[in-house]
Amino acid sequence: MASSDTTTPQHATVSMEVPLKTSAAPPTEYSLGHRSLKKHAVVDLLLRVLLFATAVTSIVVMVTSKQTKQILVAPGVVISRDAKFSHSPAFVYFVAALSVAALYSIITGVISVLALLKPGETSAKLKFHFVILDSLLLGIVAAATGASGGVGYVGLKGNSHSRWNKICDKYDSYCIHFGTSILLSLISSITLLLFVWLSVYVLSKKIARP
Repeated sequence: MASSDTTTPQHATVSMEVPLKTSAAPPTEYSLGHRSLKKHAVVDLLLRVLLFATAVTSIVVMVTSKQTKQILVAPGVVISRDAKFSHSPAFVYFVAALSVAALYSIITGVISVLALLKPGETSAKLKFHFVILDSLLLGIVAAATGASGGVGYVGLKGNSHSRWNKICDKYDSYCIHFGTSILLSLISSITLLLFVWLSVYVLSKKIARP
């Protein structure tokens, strides 16, 4: 009687072992999104440093714009007259607005550094708050720049209809100071506008992401 061998050949053995744990790489979209957010955070931080530099420099130039001149008012009568920023309410408001901008850039710069070190889901909320505050500060700084620019133009050109005499032909150093300060403030306003655009762009990318 033939014996039936039921032993399975070694080469026919099929391994049914399935790994229980697999380490999959993060999705490419997530990596690209994370990298993009980090790049935007770096740009945001650099812009806030630029805002601080231009605001502080503008304040210093405006505050140090004092000039004293000897003015002849009558034959043999000379009086000493000062020209400084505190004589104009527009320039006082200008210094106050730029001071707020400098302080704001420090606070938000620190927040941007913390967000750069620990990026996460809170970045959308952070950008939303930045849009609101940046827009508010943009209005304040732009208004201060426009008001000071109007006063500066009258000082440079005068206004014959209102009988406002120009003073920049006499107080040349004073006019150079406040003109430079207004130009720096304009750069601060443009920087704040870039803040708003950058935050809106980041938020729009988050909304568009499925």
